[in-house]
Amino acid sequence: MSELSDDELERYARHIVLPQVGGVGQRKLKSARVLVVGAGGIGSAIVPALAGAGIGKLTIIDDDIVDRSNLQRQPIFRDDQIGQPKAVLAAEVVRALNPYVEVTAVKERLSADNAESLLAGHDLVIDGSDNFATRLVVGDLLTRLRIPLVSAAAVMFQGQIALFRGWEPDKPCYRCFVGDAFDSDDCDTCAEQGVLGALTATVGSFAALMAIRVIVGIGEDVPGSLFLFDGEALDWRKIRLPKDPNCRTCSA
Repeated sequence: MSELSDDELERYARHIVLPQVGGVGQRKLKSARVLVVGAGGIGSAIVPALAGAGIGKLTIIDDDIVDRSNLQRQPIFRDDQIGQPKAVLAAEVVRALNPYVEVTAVKERLSADNAESLLAGHDLVIDGSDNFATRLVVGDLLTRLRIPLVSAAAVMFQGQIALFRGWEPDKPCYRCFVGDAFDSDDCDTCAEQGVLGALTATVGSFAALMAIRVIVGIGEDVPGSLFLFDGEALDWRKIRLPKDPNCRTCSA
């Protein structure tokens, strides 16, 4: 694992004093390679949280540009940046926040054709994209590559976050969760249904926390657990997802 400089010891002091993290945990974060799919509402919380935490190598994939309607829930962007690429702007936020993070911006739409070249080689992927087709491509590939997936979604007042390691015999993959009905792009997004801005920040921060727990090895291991947040009722629920014995992605 990479050693920490004196500047980094000062920067991460509040992590290092935590017995669950310490110097060993912080070095694990520095050695980690994490990819974030989507720099939208959820990604706007994930990216600065991971940068601040000291993830060593961070890749951000998003082919979209900033629209004025994004600013209600994507606070890493500004009004004078409308029309500019989100991935590039998000990477600039990372560099300004933490010079010790090596960040790469990818201005491409993730698809079945390029997914393996973009996702392979990372230790963990967080998917905050806005459509099921992308999520299923990511989930299927990561199961094959044996890379942990943190999936995070938010719409209206509802949020959901889960950790998937579907290659394990008793653990579900993302397709076990949603099935085969959503492989096309013609599904609802927050553009049609709306989403509360603060909800995406809540979901994104929770996803970043889950990723940090996985990398450092903090607390109970939770693959296959779905965390549901009702922003209207202010209620969290945890559900254990079953593995689908007939899943075409992860079944034997």
